[in-house]
Amino acid sequence: MNILSLQQQLKQNSYPGRGIVLGKSPDGRHAIAAYFIMGRSENSRNRIFVTEGDGIRTQAYDPAKLTDPSLIIYSPVRVLGNKTIITNGDQTDTIFEGMDQQLTFEQSLRSRCFEPDEPNYTPRISGILHISQGQLNYAMSILKSSDGNPQSCSRFTFAYQNPPAAEGRFLHTYMHDGDPLPSFEGEPKRVAMMDSIDEMATMMWDSLNEDNKVSLFVRYIDLNSGTFETRIINRHQ
Repeated sequence: MNILSLQQQLKQNSYPGRGIVLGKSPDGRHAIAAYFIMGRSENSRNRIFVTEGDGIRTQAYDPAKLTDPSLIIYSPVRVLGNKTIITNGDQTDTIFEGMDQQLTFEQSLRSRCFEPDEPNYTPRISGILHISQGQLNYAMSILKSSDGNPQSCSRFTFAYQNPPAAEGRFLHTYMHDGDPLPSFEGEPKRVAMMDSIDEMATMMWDSLNEDNKVSLFVRYIDLNSGTFETRIINRHQ
């Protein structure tokens, strides 16, 4: 699999939906995690990211315009010890609680499936970073309907042990814009990473479709100390 330009992947797709990027910086010193949300409806666009402990949550920018919080208000990022969990829904809590009870990432997700938003049946995408003794492992998961069949859930988990520097993986909910929206297909895309968190955040935000982008989270975690830097960019500042 060729290493792709994350910038081009974002620029060439007007609506990848929600996306997770996990990887390692070119200098090999940092684990990288990024998550973005996009929206086509007023309800979806009426959101911002705010910090909550070591993680983040979504919040209505204008509470008066919030019509249905069920699938748009959740905690995308939570930290459990040396693990950072990132998802596009309330399955963040499912993973956190499951792993806190000694279940694996994959086992924790067996109780969940795709979102009930007919006709899109938006996939639930999830990722986890695990840092131990200066080493990085990460995994990504997608739970999606079988070709739009709401009676059938397809589950895929991709695990990356000690991934090489300068590389990451990009998983997003939709292949592209459409009606209904087509679910992501295949293995998470192999993409190039950057050493600077500010350059990474700026590149991603500037590459997302201007009309549809809503919020972006980027975090760099020092593999030796576990300390981290975070950048949050919201359309509604």
